[in-house]
Amino acid sequence: MENAQQFSFPRLNEPAPAFSVRTTHGERSLEDYRGKWLILFSHPADFTPVCTTEFIGFANAAPKFAEMNCELLGLSIDSLFSHLAWTRNIKEKFGVDIPFPIIEDIKMDVARAYGMVHPGAADTQAVRATFFIDPNGVMRAMVYYPMSNGRSIDEFVRLLQALQTSDTHGVATPENWCPGKDVIVSPPKTAEAADKRATEGYNTVDWYFSTRSL
Repeated sequence: MENAQQFSFPRLNEPAPAFSVRTTHGERSLEDYRGKWLILFSHPADFTPVCTTEFIGFANAAPKFAEMNCELLGLSIDSLFSHLAWTRNIKEKFGVDIPFPIIEDIKMDVARAYGMVHPGAADTQAVRATFFIDPNGVMRAMVYYPMSNGRSIDEFVRLLQALQTSDTHGVATPENWCPGKDVIVSPPKTAEAADKRATEGYNTVDWYFSTRSL
């Protein structure tokens, strides 16, 4: 029971766990991001090479995320002073400003609530977890990477574009969908609707598989 409490996981399409934390940009809470998308992502430790490349990638993509009404928020269990020293080092050595806050989570309260610390991975380090939280505070996607391998920031941009497209147009998106490609129309739910599908003007391969342009 103790381990079950320690390593809890949020669930898709349910409210994301609330938090109120100290960050490199001051106090932050989940409620501060109401009305915007939020990408909350954890890293195992400051001053590590893979994490450094990821933070540079997130920083470079920050304007694109901002265009999509999305904020970025990092986290590790390192101290606020470690975060500040690391971001200053990235500026000095790589010429990149880190524009988003980083949570100080020394007691691992947020890491545990979001399932960022996995048994067997490390006792005191968060794996590379990434959470997409919508403007209503609902968990919409979760992506986990091992500590040894960096994330694809381009994929997170693509996934956010796909989520927003599905919300706006009531459609699904196919494998590796990118803006400009056709989207998937929901399959009919009755025999009568299935019979009519071929006449509805979609690109229909069969009654259950139809696409359309936006």
